[in-house]
Amino acid sequence: MSLISLARRGRVVAVVAGALLLVPVLAEARPGGGKGFGSRGTRTNSAPAPTNTAPTGAQPFQRSAAPTPSPSMAGPAAGAAGAAAQAARPSMARNLMMGVGAGLLGAGLFGMLSGSGFFSGLASLAGIFGFLLQIALIGGLIFLAMRFFRRRSEPQLATAGGPMSREAAQPQPNPRMSAMGGLGGGAPRAASKPVEITLAGEDFSSFERLLGEVNTAYSNENQQVLREKLTPEMAGYFADDIAENAAKGLVDRVSNVKLLQGDLSEAWREDDFEFATVAMRFSLINALTERATGRIVEGNATVPQEVTEHWTFVRSRGGDWKLSGIQQAA
Repeated sequence: MSLISLARRGRVVAVVAGALLLVPVLAEARPGGGKGFGSRGTRTNSAPAPTNTAPTGAQPFQRSAAPTPSPSMAGPAAGAAGAAAQAARPSMARNLMMGVGAGLLGAGLFGMLSGSGFFSGLASLAGIFGFLLQIALIGGLIFLAMRFFRRRSEPQLATAGGPMSREAAQPQPNPRMSAMGGLGGGAPRAASKPVEITLAGEDFSSFERLLGEVNTAYSNENQQVLREKLTPEMAGYFADDIAENAAKGLVDRVSNVKLLQGDLSEAWREDDFEFATVAMRFSLINALTERATGRIVEGNATVPQEVTEHWTFVRSRGGDWKLSGIQQAA
């Protein structure tokens, strides 16, 4: 094979490879689109413990209404940065004095070096220094005035570099964090230290049942059932996905959901709520189809697929379990 032929073949391969890179990669169908979203209470930013079903753990949440932890060391660092920025900030009075002084001093030196004579230059310098004294007095007054107004504005600018007041540091409630009508809603308060709890067999039966009910309600776009089975945060995410599919003329169909393996990762109590994160490996038939024609855009309407996910459930004491979060296996 000649070098010219090899070069032509190389160009063809490069063109094909480039075309493949331009093809958009479709996201996974099914509820959540293969992503992680929701909350796990105070453990939202912590990875669930590995299990036999998911020995590599779980991926972090991509979408969550839970507040991120505030770095305790950010206050001193921010204060130091603010002080450094303030020191580096140009002063109007200082710049005015330096600019005028430099200009006048230059003029005096120029007079000394010009043909006007040495003594004439000295006289000019004496006049300049007298004028500089006046400028210094004016600059001092400007400095005192700026210091006065800066002190008056400090209470409003405290959060820029100094410690925040207790009221300003309180997080604002997020409407999607109101799980079970109480979790995260109302006035924010510090959660008590999580306490590990033990679950009964009926709890695991509830988790398996919710696995099927949530997928069925999502496939039927039954948002009333979703609001009953999910926390408000999760119901909002599902509603967004359904609305996005509808805008594209698509519907996500899910059927034949079967739990193949599952085990408990963590179960704990926070205040008046109980949480449980369960690793589940299940099969389902899933296809994203066009509403008008029924044409399959993604997935398969006959061949089941296997999925491993971490589902987190929450309930108030004595209440029913609700889905609080979904995370993909790592």
